[in-house]
Amino acid sequence: MSNITVKSSEARTRFRDLLDQVLAGKGDVIIERNGKSVAVLIPAIDYAEFQQQMEEFRAVREAAAAYEEWKRDPSVARAWDEVDDELEGSGEVK
Repeated sequence: MSNITVKSSEARTRFRDLLDQVLAGKGDVIIERNGKSVAVLIPAIDYAEFQQQMEEFRAVREAAAAYEEWKRDPSVARAWDEVDDELEGSGEVK
């Protein structure tokens, strides 16, 4: 199995062929825009297996960004009690 990389304009014109390649198990398709990878076509079954892990990775990335923002400007911080109260009020499970 070999992955391929295509520009977004090519992905638009070859979308059906690229989907067929992924479905046939011939590899994933990395889509680039302006020379940067922006999306990947993978089989839906793989996505279902990785979805929880991806949510955790995204949460870590968001937390890291918030930490970097706090390091630049500590005044953006909120007290834990305030956040906890907000979570309780929104019906979120702690």
